[in-house]
Amino acid sequence: MSTRLSSQEDYEKLLDSYDTWLFDCDGVLWRGDHLIDGVPEVLDILRRRNKKVVFVTNNATKSRKKYKAKFDQLGVVAHVDEIYGSAYAAAVYLSTIIKIPKNKKVYVIGQNGLEEELRDEGIQYIGGTDPEDNTLEPFDLSNFTIDPDVAAVVCGLDTQINYTKLSKAFQYLTRNPGCHFIATNEDSTYPSSAGLLPGAGAISAPLRYALGKDPVCTGKPASTMLDCVKAKVHFDPERTIMVGDRLNTDILFGKNGGLTTLLVFTGITSEDEITGPNPSPIVPDFVTQALGDFRIVERSS
Repeated sequence: MSTRLSSQEDYEKLLDSYDTWLFDCDGVLWRGDHLIDGVPEVLDILRRRNKKVVFVTNNATKSRKKYKAKFDQLGVVAHVDEIYGSAYAAAVYLSTIIKIPKNKKVYVIGQNGLEEELRDEGIQYIGGTDPEDNTLEPFDLSNFTIDPDVAAVVCGLDTQINYTKLSKAFQYLTRNPGCHFIATNEDSTYPSSAGLLPGAGAISAPLRYALGKDPVCTGKPASTMLDCVKAKVHFDPERTIMVGDRLNTDILFGKNGGLTTLLVFTGITSEDEITGPNPSPIVPDFVTQALGDFRIVERSS
């Protein structure tokens, strides 16, 4: 059963118990382009207490540099080397795990944030934001020339997804021997400021169905993302906490990595999923309504 934080003592104890704080972004720090109340103040409390702060997001539409710009725009202090996105994890997976040869390419279903992270890792790519692929014209297979150098398909959130992109990705995955199928994340939805929208998992779903196989996922809850963080940040798992709004990504990610978990109700998961008649089998260690609740430690001091 989860422990519900309520008193000043509860929040103080949690702050004292953990040195490294990992945060999801969408639904925890903000919704769409709207900052959630109290977030800058709580992050400031953590930094003044010399806590390590790390931002771990499944959103692959922005590179870490673009995410830094969003933090700046919303008035949240963050450094590029504190930000770990699933697009970055996908690029690192390709360059360091698969070790994709320099003469090979990646076919992208996704947006410029994913392309930027691939570029920074020295990986060639096609598709993505290329105007030729962002078309509503019918796809004609008889006019398609396959590129034999495409060694992987990477699928992230793509708000301009179309039949051409799905068809080209399918051709590479079925006709280029050994072509890797990678998803930046498998989120079924994501929270915008006006409500839920289909997530990256919904974008890769047609390919999964057509191929009859699942991709390698580089976002939460996969261990690839935590490996990415571990390579740059030294932390003790027993004194590290993962804060998220989604049970099957954020909380499962923390549990898979041996971290303590804290669920907030400002994003995807409702309290009924924890306390209702059919509770989720994924149980966070702690719950609180919102990250801003931690302000109690200073209001009462």
